Amino acid sequence: MGADRGRRGGRPVRVGVYVGCGALLLAGCASMPDSGGLSGVESTPRQDAQVRVFAKSPSKDASPAEIVQGFLEALTSDDPQYETAREYLTSSASQAWDPYRSTTVLAEGPNAEAVHSGTSEGTAEILYRLSGSKVATVDTQHAYAPDSGSYSRTVHLTRQKTTKEWRIDGLPQGVVMGRTDFQRNYKSVNKYYFASNVSSETGGQLETVADPVYVRKQVDPMTQMVRALLKGPTRWLDRVVGSSFPTGTELKKGVKSLSPDDRNMVTVPLNQKADHVGQGQCSKMAAQLLFTFKDLTPTGVDEVELQKSDGSQLCVLTEDQADGIASHGTAHYPDYQYFIDGKQRLVRMPSSGSDKQPEPVPGALGDGDKKLRAAAVSRDESSAAGVSTDGTSLYVGSLVSGGSLGEAVLHSQGKTADDRLTTPSWDGQGDLWVADRDPKNPRLLLLQKGAGSPLVVETPSLDGRIKAVRVAADGVRIALIVEKDGKSSLQIGRIERGTKSGEPPTVSILELRSVAPQLEEVTAMSWAGDSRLVVIGREQGGVQQMRYVQVDGSTPVGTAPSALTGVKEIAASEDERLPLVAHSQEDGIVRLSSGEQWQKVVKDGTAPVYPG
Repeated sequence: MGADRGRRGGRPVRVGVYVGCGALLLAGCASMPDSGGLSGVESTPRQDAQVRVFAKSPSKDASPAEIVQGFLEALTSDDPQYETAREYLTSSASQAWDPYRSTTVLAEGPNAEAVHSGTSEGTAEILYRLSGSKVATVDTQHAYAPDSGSYSRTVHLTRQKTTKEWRIDGLPQGVVMGRTDFQRNYKSVNKYYFASNVSSETGGQLETVADPVYVRKQVDPMTQMVRALLKGPTRWLDRVVGSSFPTGTELKKGVKSLSPDDRNMVTVPLNQKADHVGQGQCSKMAAQLLFTFKDLTPTGVDEVELQKSDGSQLCVLTEDQADGIASHGTAHYPDYQYFIDGKQRLVRMPSSGSDKQPEPVPGALGDGDKKLRAAAVSRDESSAAGVSTDGTSLYVGSLVSGGSLGEAVLHSQGKTADDRLTTPSWDGQGDLWVADRDPKNPRLLLLQKGAGSPLVVETPSLDGRIKAVRVAADGVRIALIVEKDGKSSLQIGRIERGTKSGEPPTVSILELRSVAPQLEEVTAMSWAGDSRLVVIGREQGGVQQMRYVQVDGSTPVGTAPSALTGVKEIAASEDERLPLVAHSQEDGIVRLSSGEQWQKVVKDGTAPVYPG
């Protein structure tokens, strides 16, 4: 439970908060007054990353309304154990209340309205109703999920017989707060596991999978993330990823906080469950931590030491060594960006953003004999797949000079161009995905290594027709634009693979979930990070917009891409340092690097893609 600072129950509420500075900012706090009253705040201020906010304890003779509002405010502070919030509760209510059960996010702070007052068994009592409009819920695993509908819960207060003070003796589990306070209090961080339903890369590397969760920004986020990582993946991912940590592994009893030392190394003491792991397994455990720390801090952590329960060393791993164990999103640095030029050939230009002009790719897909309307390039940039201009045929060829192009590997029988093949997509294992939009036989198809008979992918929860397909590099998540009843939505599904002796492999997309529910018309999308996508779409009655969304449906912190009119297609890389590339109806192929404005590349060009 919690609240946006500002309007409550139809009137402004002023609740004081303490603002404290961490050790790193002590010098900057020298001019802070050490006496005088606390000043109230009307709205949530933007806080510096090192500034912590502490709520005010209940004042003597506080009214029931002040107790409720003070309690809600206390829940939006940076109090690690919610100790100040518990001061507003009776002893029995404090023992029964679990603030970590869930976090409910509302569009605005909850309204608190008195709905009943009276006397029960000689004790004065009053009942308040908290209400609002739900936006999202964060569960016990720290997993975010969009939510909607009305929120309504009650808080019961009684006047204590001994002190004559009002206290809360009945309240819902978890916490609730407005979106503004949630954004100030929480941050999204990826923890990392290894894909379990795909084969290893040829070099023996594992494939990392990002599992985004929300933790409190100012309450030792590094330790929160390690505890969350050790507990295992969130429910949506746990069927397709695995952890190297033995079941039951936790931080050693008594460990309160983790932080880098002066060499930027983090020491992680573990309990006895990890005492007997071998060096290979320990290195994988340390790699998971290093990838997670890389996403948690701007500079990452250089080194991790894991310790046994007796304090002796289990293993040490550096950041460079971790990159040799597993393939991480930012390690997929492509050499080129690609698009279809005015001659309907596949062309490329350096991904570094140089001024070099686009050139046809080596091989048959770049020589112009086969006219193309869309293409996809394998992640190792050795092969490409192209869709014919009418959308009926899919070709696969190598990107080497003189390479020939055989017969089409797939055909669609759709009657119109819009009812045929979508732009294809390659996963990190070298498999090729494409959707056939033929209304008489709509299918999602997989060609293993881009060849052979296509596998029909099972999509039991799909409600609509697939318009676009993009597979994540990890091979366990897929993004789809799905059309139904004149609307199109962005959905993320989990890829599950199965094999039985003597039978063809099976591939299924399960638990599809909408990740941009506010958009009723999604026209283009692309993966733009380990757990982020860039999306082009419109809200109801609105204009086209470009935004980033997380795979859990939340909106990442940061600036959205600058506006661009008439966007038809968009391409991004999992390596977030690389520029966005788009096809604009007005300007052709354009490119956006960080901190710059959109720049024209060529007027005649369509279908931009990065490898993948």
